[in-house]
Amino acid sequence: MKKWTALFTAIFCLIFSCAAFAEAPVTRIKDIAKVQGVRANQLVGYGLVMGLNGTGDSNKTLEVLQSVANTLRRFGVTVDQASLKTKNVAAVMVTATLPPFVREGDTIDVTVSSMGDAKSIQGGTLIQTPLQAGNGEVYAVAQGAVSTGGFTAGNGGNTRQKNFPTVGLTPNGAIVERTVEEDLGRDGTIALSLANPDFTTAARIAQAVNARYAGSATAANPGRVDIRIPPHFRNNLVSFIAGIEELPVMPDNIAKVVVNERTGTIVMGGDVSVDTIAIAQGGISISIEQEAEVTQPAPFSVGSTVVTKNASVDVDEERANTIVLDATANVSDVVGALNSVGATPRDIISILQAIKASGALHAELEII
Repeated sequence: MKKWTALFTAIFCLIFSCAAFAEAPVTRIKDIAKVQGVRANQLVGYGLVMGLNGTGDSNKTLEVLQSVANTLRRFGVTVDQASLKTKNVAAVMVTATLPPFVREGDTIDVTVSSMGDAKSIQGGTLIQTPLQAGNGEVYAVAQGAVSTGGFTAGNGGNTRQKNFPTVGLTPNGAIVERTVEEDLGRDGTIALSLANPDFTTAARIAQAVNARYAGSATAANPGRVDIRIPPHFRNNLVSFIAGIEELPVMPDNIAKVVVNERTGTIVMGGDVSVDTIAIAQGGISISIEQEAEVTQPAPFSVGSTVVTKNASVDVDEERANTIVLDATANVSDVVGALNSVGATPRDIISILQAIKASGALHAELEII
């Protein structure tokens, strides 16, 4: 246990020291912001998977019976719904993500999920299924073989299963029928949306863009930067956006300490600071043990054997370690001081919570 505690403490100290002394990273605008309007869309549809080897939905699944009857009716075949046997058919929901700027005729992957009591859809074939967006319009049509990457084998109570045989993938199984494409820059402007809204970061992005294209960028709010497209780039918007995305920016974030109590993990930023504080670290260990004793009566006397329990209490009080940190303390100072007195990761978590409660920790403390 001491070995693992020392290892964890050493790792934490290394991480915190690096965070405290490393300079703020410089990154590309492309990595912290995206152009508004460039987005994916979710598609969904209801369909049937055919050709299953007796692992489909049972006759109790009414939607399958009705769907099979409706499908056959489309091909001019009329059947009695009550007479259908659907063990080779499964009702499924088909989902997909329509990427931005795809064109008609492009193909996308689809996920097929059973919605009835089918045991497996492995080896089945998804029949033609229209995929709709949130507005109810059809944007793609899916069809093809389903691969689950799993199986279910066994009989009775002895069954083995790998992965989820009721969920499968059809690679390139949907053909795009309609394009969702925003007309970027049609009004002479574009907007950048920040992944992590921040006033300072938005201002620095605007400054970086203005340094390249004078007077074109304005930070509208912490999460958006508006950019006017220069006249000579109106017909070459791709190159203009590519040039902006490659500009270096130093993002800024609030000071934060993230604590995971379940695993004892602590992650701190380099901007975390504390006021003058005194920390006392130590504890009392109490051990209570019971011993059984047997009492025998005198020979040839009237009496019985009695079993008694004697309790012994052992109290071990550790020497409390007191640490005093000046107001100039940072992450490395706090962790280094706690490490010097042998504080475990969970001790450090409790101490950080207490420092935050006292108002001496100038950072947001997030417990997950």
